Amino acid sequence: MQHRQLGRSGLYLTDLTLGTMTFGETSGRGTPPEEAVRMIHHYLGLGGNHLDTANVYAGGRSEEIIGEAIKHRRVDVILATKANFPIGKDINDKGLSRHNILRTVEGSLRRLQTDYIDLLYMHAWDEVAPIDESLRAYDDLVRSGKVRYIGVSNFKAWQLMKALSVSEARGWERFVAAQYQYSLVMRDIDYEYLDLFAKEGLGLMPWGPLGGGFLSGKYRPEHRPADYSEGRLGGMPEHTEEAWDRRNTERNWDILEAVGKIAQERGVPYTQVAIAWLKQQPTVTSVIIGARTFEQLEDNLGAADLSLTSDEQELLDSLSRPAERYPYRFLESYGRKPQ
Repeated sequence: MQHRQLGRSGLYLTDLTLGTMTFGETSGRGTPPEEAVRMIHHYLGLGGNHLDTANVYAGGRSEEIIGEAIKHRRVDVILATKANFPIGKDINDKGLSRHNILRTVEGSLRRLQTDYIDLLYMHAWDEVAPIDESLRAYDDLVRSGKVRYIGVSNFKAWQLMKALSVSEARGWERFVAAQYQYSLVMRDIDYEYLDLFAKEGLGLMPWGPLGGGFLSGKYRPEHRPADYSEGRLGGMPEHTEEAWDRRNTERNWDILEAVGKIAQERGVPYTQVAIAWLKQQPTVTSVIIGARTFEQLEDNLGAADLSLTSDEQELLDSLSRPAERYPYRFLESYGRKPQ
Protein backbone atom coordinates (compact mmCIF):
# COMPACT_ATOMS: atom_id res chain seq x y z
CA MET A 1 0.00 0.00 0.00
CA GLN A 2 1.10 3.55 -0.71
CA HIS A 3 0.77 6.56 1.59
CA ARG A 4 -1.10 9.68 0.52
CA GLN A 5 -1.57 13.08 2.11
CA LEU A 6 -5.04 13.63 3.54
CA GLY A 7 -6.41 16.79 1.98
CA ARG A 8 -4.55 19.92 3.07
CA SER A 9 -3.48 18.33 6.36
CA GLY A 10 -0.05 16.96 7.19
CA LEU A 11 -1.47 13.48 7.85
CA TYR A 12 -0.68 10.51 5.61
CA LEU A 13 -2.97 7.51 5.13
CA THR A 14 -2.49 4.29 3.22
CA ASP A 15 -4.48 4.25 -0.02
CA LEU A 16 -6.67 1.39 1.24
CA THR A 17 -8.66 1.80 4.46
CA LEU A 18 -10.23 -1.04 6.43
CA GLY A 19 -13.93 -0.28 6.92
CA THR A 20 -15.51 -2.03 9.90
CA MET A 21 -19.26 -1.49 9.59
CA THR A 22 -20.02 -5.23 9.74
CA PHE A 23 -17.72 -5.99 12.69
CA GLY A 24 -19.82 -7.39 15.52
CA GLU A 25 -23.09 -7.19 13.59
CA THR A 26 -25.40 -9.97 14.83
CA SER A 27 -27.99 -9.95 12.04
CA GLY A 28 -26.36 -12.93 10.32
CA ARG A 29 -24.56 -10.66 7.84
CA GLY A 30 -21.86 -9.50 10.21
CA THR A 31 -18.24 -10.39 10.98
CA PRO A 32 -17.74 -12.36 14.22
CA PRO A 33 -15.37 -10.67 16.70
CA GLU A 34 -12.60 -13.28 16.36
CA GLU A 35 -12.52 -12.98 12.58
CA ALA A 36 -12.73 -9.18 12.78
CA VAL A 37 -9.66 -9.05 15.04
CA ARG A 38 -7.81 -11.39 12.68
CA MET A 39 -8.70 -9.09 9.75
CA ILE A 40 -7.50 -5.99 11.60
CA HIS A 41 -4.15 -7.59 12.45
CA HIS A 42 -3.73 -8.89 8.89
CA TYR A 43 -4.44 -5.46 7.40
CA LEU A 44 -2.03 -3.73 9.78
CA GLY A 45 0.57 -6.43 9.21
CA LEU A 46 0.54 -5.67 5.47
CA GLY A 47 1.26 -2.01 6.17
CA GLY A 48 -2.25 -0.55 6.29
CA ASN A 49 -2.62 2.26 8.80
CA HIS A 50 -6.23 3.48 8.68
CA LEU A 51 -9.29 1.95 10.35
CA ASP A 52 -12.72 3.49 9.81
CA THR A 53 -15.67 2.95 12.14
CA ALA A 54 -18.64 4.84 13.65
CA ASN A 55 -20.34 4.94 17.01
CA VAL A 56 -23.46 3.32 15.50
CA TYR A 57 -21.80 0.42 13.70
CA ALA A 58 -23.25 -2.75 15.26
CA GLY A 59 -24.58 -0.60 18.10
CA GLY A 60 -21.07 0.23 19.28
CA ARG A 61 -19.65 -3.29 18.99
CA SER A 62 -17.45 -2.33 16.04
CA GLU A 63 -15.65 0.25 18.17
CA GLU A 64 -15.32 -2.24 21.04
CA ILE A 65 -13.76 -4.87 18.78
CA ILE A 66 -11.31 -2.35 17.33
CA GLY A 67 -10.38 -1.09 20.78
CA GLU A 68 -9.54 -4.58 21.96
CA ALA A 69 -7.63 -5.42 18.77
CA ILE A 70 -5.35 -2.36 18.78
CA LYS A 71 -4.94 -1.55 22.47
CA HIS A 72 -1.31 -2.69 22.40
CA ARG A 73 -0.49 -1.03 19.06
CA ARG A 74 -2.50 2.19 19.11
CA VAL A 75 0.46 4.16 17.78
CA ASP A 76 0.32 2.14 14.53
CA VAL A 77 -3.24 3.18 13.70
CA ILE A 78 -4.94 6.27 12.30
CA LEU A 79 -8.40 5.78 13.77
CA ALA A 80 -11.57 7.38 12.39
CA THR A 81 -15.06 7.38 13.87
CA LYS A 82 -18.22 9.48 13.52
CA ALA A 83 -20.89 11.40 15.39
CA ASN A 84 -24.57 12.15 14.73
CA PHE A 85 -26.62 8.94 14.59
CA PRO A 86 -27.91 7.47 17.87
CA ILE A 87 -27.22 4.33 19.84
CA GLY A 88 -29.69 5.19 22.60
CA LYS A 89 -33.35 6.22 22.39
CA ASP A 90 -33.26 9.55 24.22
CA ILE A 91 -34.34 12.56 22.16
CA ASN A 92 -30.88 14.10 22.64
CA ASP A 93 -28.99 11.00 21.51
CA LYS A 94 -29.11 12.06 17.86
CA GLY A 95 -27.72 14.98 15.93
CA LEU A 96 -24.84 17.41 16.02
CA SER A 97 -25.69 19.38 19.13
CA ARG A 98 -22.78 20.12 21.45
CA HIS A 99 -24.51 17.86 23.97
CA ASN A 100 -24.62 14.83 21.67
CA ILE A 101 -21.21 15.40 20.07
CA LEU A 102 -19.41 15.49 23.41
CA ARG A 103 -21.37 12.53 24.77
CA THR A 104 -20.79 10.54 21.58
CA VAL A 105 -17.02 11.16 21.66
CA GLU A 106 -16.77 10.14 25.32
CA GLY A 107 -18.57 6.90 24.50
CA SER A 108 -16.35 6.23 21.50
CA LEU A 109 -13.17 6.87 23.47
CA ARG A 110 -14.33 4.41 26.12
CA ARG A 111 -15.22 1.69 23.61
CA LEU A 112 -12.03 2.23 21.59
CA GLN A 113 -9.89 2.11 24.76
CA THR A 114 -8.01 5.23 23.75
CA ASP A 115 -7.70 8.84 24.84
CA TYR A 116 -7.79 10.38 21.37
CA ILE A 117 -9.47 9.98 17.98
CA ASP A 118 -7.35 10.74 14.94
CA LEU A 119 -10.22 11.69 12.62
CA LEU A 120 -13.78 12.51 13.68
CA TYR A 121 -16.46 12.86 11.01
CA MET A 122 -19.83 14.56 11.10
CA HIS A 123 -21.84 11.57 9.88
CA ALA A 124 -24.62 13.67 8.31
CA TRP A 125 -26.05 17.19 8.38
CA ASP A 126 -28.28 18.10 11.33
CA GLU A 127 -31.39 20.07 10.32
CA VAL A 128 -31.86 21.35 13.89
CA ALA A 129 -28.50 22.15 15.46
CA PRO A 130 -26.84 25.28 13.99
CA ILE A 131 -23.67 24.36 12.14
CA ASP A 132 -21.84 26.98 14.28
CA GLU A 133 -22.67 24.97 17.39
CA SER A 134 -21.46 21.73 15.82
CA LEU A 135 -18.23 23.16 14.45
CA ARG A 136 -17.39 24.92 17.72
CA ALA A 137 -17.80 21.61 19.57
CA TYR A 138 -15.50 19.89 17.08
CA ASP A 139 -12.98 22.71 17.39
CA ASP A 140 -13.06 22.41 21.20
CA LEU A 141 -12.42 18.66 20.91
CA VAL A 142 -9.36 19.30 18.74
CA ARG A 143 -8.04 21.94 21.12
CA SER A 144 -8.56 19.57 24.07
CA GLY A 145 -6.51 16.83 22.35
CA LYS A 146 -9.36 14.32 22.23
CA VAL A 147 -9.61 14.69 18.44
CA ARG A 148 -6.81 15.49 15.97
CA TYR A 149 -8.53 16.06 12.62
CA ILE A 150 -12.14 16.45 11.49
CA GLY A 151 -14.08 15.29 8.46
CA VAL A 152 -17.49 15.36 6.86
CA SER A 153 -19.82 12.74 5.39
CA ASN A 154 -23.13 12.86 3.53
CA PHE A 155 -23.50 16.68 3.51
CA LYS A 156 -25.01 18.34 0.45
CA ALA A 157 -22.52 20.51 -1.42
CA TRP A 158 -23.99 23.80 -0.16
CA GLN A 159 -24.00 22.47 3.41
CA LEU A 160 -20.35 21.50 3.16
CA MET A 161 -19.38 24.86 1.67
CA LYS A 162 -21.32 26.68 4.40
CA ALA A 163 -19.50 24.68 7.09
CA LEU A 164 -16.12 25.45 5.54
CA SER A 165 -17.01 29.14 5.34
CA VAL A 166 -18.03 29.24 9.01
CA SER A 167 -14.80 27.52 10.05
CA GLU A 168 -12.77 29.94 7.95
CA ALA A 169 -14.53 33.00 9.33
CA ARG A 170 -14.23 31.93 12.99
CA GLY A 171 -10.73 30.50 12.80
CA TRP A 172 -11.99 27.07 13.84
CA GLU A 173 -10.72 23.65 12.86
CA ARG A 174 -11.50 22.85 9.23
CA PHE A 175 -12.60 19.64 7.54
CA VAL A 176 -9.73 17.81 5.80
CA ALA A 177 -11.56 14.58 4.86
CA ALA A 178 -14.80 13.86 3.02
CA GLN A 179 -16.40 10.42 3.14
CA TYR A 180 -18.94 9.80 0.37
CA GLN A 181 -20.36 6.90 -1.60
CA TYR A 182 -18.42 6.63 -4.86
CA SER A 183 -17.84 3.84 -7.36
CA LEU A 184 -18.01 3.05 -11.06
CA VAL A 185 -21.79 2.67 -10.73
CA MET A 186 -22.34 5.58 -8.30
CA ARG A 187 -20.75 8.78 -9.57
CA ASP A 188 -23.33 11.36 -8.45
CA ILE A 189 -20.70 13.38 -6.59
CA ASP A 190 -18.93 14.15 -9.89
CA TYR A 191 -21.33 17.05 -10.46
CA GLU A 192 -20.42 19.30 -7.53
CA TYR A 193 -18.16 17.65 -5.02
CA LEU A 194 -14.99 16.71 -6.84
CA ASP A 195 -14.22 20.33 -7.74
CA LEU A 196 -15.13 21.37 -4.21
CA PHE A 197 -12.80 18.80 -2.64
CA ALA A 198 -9.93 19.78 -4.93
CA LYS A 199 -10.34 23.54 -4.47
CA GLU A 200 -10.96 23.41 -0.70
CA GLY A 201 -8.35 20.80 0.20
CA LEU A 202 -10.44 17.81 1.29
CA GLY A 203 -9.28 14.25 0.71
CA LEU A 204 -12.03 11.99 -0.65
CA MET A 205 -12.51 8.72 1.23
CA PRO A 206 -14.92 6.70 -0.96
CA TRP A 207 -17.16 4.11 0.67
CA GLY A 208 -19.13 1.48 -1.26
CA PRO A 209 -16.37 0.98 -3.87
CA LEU A 210 -18.09 -2.15 -5.21
CA GLY A 211 -21.52 -0.56 -5.59
CA GLY A 212 -23.17 -2.68 -2.92
CA GLY A 213 -21.43 -5.77 -4.27
CA PHE A 214 -22.62 -5.24 -7.85
CA LEU A 215 -19.05 -4.85 -9.13
CA SER A 216 -17.94 -8.15 -7.60
CA GLY A 217 -18.96 -9.93 -10.81
CA LYS A 218 -21.28 -12.40 -9.08
CA TYR A 219 -24.51 -11.02 -10.56
CA ARG A 220 -26.16 -11.51 -13.95
CA PRO A 221 -28.89 -9.39 -15.56
CA GLU A 222 -31.26 -12.29 -16.07
CA HIS A 223 -31.32 -13.31 -12.41
CA ARG A 224 -32.57 -11.13 -9.55
CA PRO A 225 -30.96 -12.31 -6.27
CA ALA A 226 -33.61 -13.77 -3.97
CA ASP A 227 -31.96 -13.35 -0.57
CA TYR A 228 -28.65 -12.73 1.19
CA SER A 229 -27.35 -16.19 0.28
CA GLU A 230 -27.02 -14.91 -3.30
CA GLY A 231 -25.01 -11.86 -2.34
CA ARG A 232 -25.42 -8.55 -0.59
CA LEU A 233 -27.91 -7.23 -3.16
CA GLY A 234 -30.25 -10.05 -2.16
CA GLY A 235 -30.38 -8.87 1.42
CA MET A 236 -29.85 -5.13 1.44
CA PRO A 237 -31.40 -3.24 4.35
CA GLU A 238 -33.68 -1.43 1.89
CA HIS A 239 -36.32 -3.23 -0.11
CA THR A 240 -34.53 -5.93 -2.14
CA GLU A 241 -36.29 -5.21 -5.44
CA GLU A 242 -35.56 -1.49 -5.15
CA ALA A 243 -31.87 -2.10 -4.44
CA TRP A 244 -31.61 -4.43 -7.42
CA ASP A 245 -33.59 -2.23 -9.81
CA ARG A 246 -31.35 0.77 -9.14
CA ARG A 247 -28.37 -1.25 -10.32
CA ASN A 248 -30.02 -3.38 -12.99
CA THR A 249 -29.50 -0.91 -15.85
CA GLU A 250 -27.96 -1.24 -19.29
CA ARG A 251 -25.29 1.31 -18.37
CA ASN A 252 -24.23 -0.64 -15.29
CA TRP A 253 -24.04 -3.95 -17.14
CA ASP A 254 -21.85 -2.29 -19.79
CA ILE A 255 -19.55 -1.06 -17.00
CA LEU A 256 -19.45 -4.50 -15.42
CA GLU A 257 -18.64 -6.12 -18.78
CA ALA A 258 -15.67 -3.77 -19.19
CA VAL A 259 -14.50 -4.46 -15.64
CA GLY A 260 -14.72 -8.18 -16.39
CA LYS A 261 -12.74 -7.85 -19.60
CA ILE A 262 -9.92 -6.00 -17.84
CA ALA A 263 -10.01 -8.48 -14.95
CA GLN A 264 -9.69 -11.41 -17.32
CA GLU A 265 -6.83 -9.82 -19.25
CA ARG A 266 -4.99 -8.99 -16.02
CA GLY A 267 -5.77 -12.28 -14.28
CA VAL A 268 -7.33 -10.54 -11.25
CA PRO A 269 -10.82 -10.46 -9.69
CA TYR A 270 -13.43 -7.89 -10.72
CA THR A 271 -13.19 -6.30 -7.27
CA GLN A 272 -9.55 -5.33 -7.69
CA VAL A 273 -10.23 -3.57 -11.00
CA ALA A 274 -13.10 -1.58 -9.47
CA ILE A 275 -10.98 -0.54 -6.48
CA ALA A 276 -7.95 0.27 -8.67
CA TRP A 277 -10.08 2.63 -10.78
CA LEU A 278 -11.07 4.50 -7.60
CA LYS A 279 -7.51 4.69 -6.30
CA GLN A 280 -6.49 6.47 -9.50
CA GLN A 281 -9.11 9.23 -9.23
CA PRO A 282 -7.32 12.52 -8.55
CA THR A 283 -9.27 13.56 -5.43
CA VAL A 284 -9.13 10.18 -3.68
CA THR A 285 -6.89 9.76 -0.63
CA SER A 286 -7.91 6.27 0.46
CA VAL A 287 -10.58 3.76 -0.60
CA ILE A 288 -12.63 2.27 2.23
CA ILE A 289 -12.93 -1.48 1.72
CA GLY A 290 -15.81 -2.94 3.69
CA ALA A 291 -14.87 -6.61 3.59
CA ARG A 292 -17.09 -8.88 5.68
CA THR A 293 -14.85 -11.95 5.69
CA PHE A 294 -11.11 -12.61 5.79
CA GLU A 295 -11.25 -13.99 2.23
CA GLN A 296 -12.96 -10.85 0.96
CA LEU A 297 -10.32 -8.74 2.70
CA GLU A 298 -7.48 -10.64 1.04
CA ASP A 299 -9.22 -10.27 -2.31
CA ASN A 300 -9.73 -6.51 -1.90
CA LEU A 301 -6.20 -5.88 -0.63
CA GLY A 302 -4.85 -7.30 -3.87
CA ALA A 303 -5.83 -3.97 -5.44
CA ALA A 304 -2.87 -2.41 -3.64
CA ASP A 305 -0.56 -3.78 -6.34
CA LEU A 306 -2.83 -3.11 -9.34
CA SER A 307 -2.49 0.00 -11.52
CA LEU A 308 -4.69 0.44 -14.55
CA THR A 309 -3.26 1.68 -17.83
CA SER A 310 -4.44 5.01 -19.20
CA ASP A 311 -6.49 3.15 -21.83
CA GLU A 312 -8.16 0.97 -19.19
CA GLN A 313 -8.86 3.98 -17.00
CA GLU A 314 -10.33 5.94 -19.92
CA LEU A 315 -12.56 3.02 -20.94
CA LEU A 316 -14.03 2.77 -17.47
CA ASP A 317 -14.28 6.57 -17.18
CA SER A 318 -16.20 6.88 -20.44
CA LEU A 319 -18.66 4.08 -19.67
CA SER A 320 -19.39 5.26 -16.15
CA ARG A 321 -19.40 9.04 -16.70
CA PRO A 322 -22.67 10.57 -15.43
CA ALA A 323 -25.17 11.96 -17.92
CA GLU A 324 -24.76 15.59 -18.91
CA ARG A 325 -26.87 18.00 -16.88
CA TYR A 326 -27.46 21.73 -16.72
CA PRO A 327 -25.58 23.93 -15.85
CA TYR A 328 -22.54 21.67 -16.08
CA ARG A 329 -22.89 21.08 -19.83
CA PHE A 330 -23.38 24.81 -20.41
CA LEU A 331 -20.37 25.76 -18.29
CA GLU A 332 -18.19 23.20 -20.00
CA SER A 333 -18.98 24.81 -23.35
CA TYR A 334 -19.15 28.50 -22.45
CA GLY A 335 -17.87 29.02 -18.93
CA ARG A 336 -14.17 28.39 -19.42
CA LYS A 337 -11.67 31.13 -20.07
CA PRO A 338 -9.54 30.69 -23.21
CA GLN A 339 -6.09 29.36 -22.46
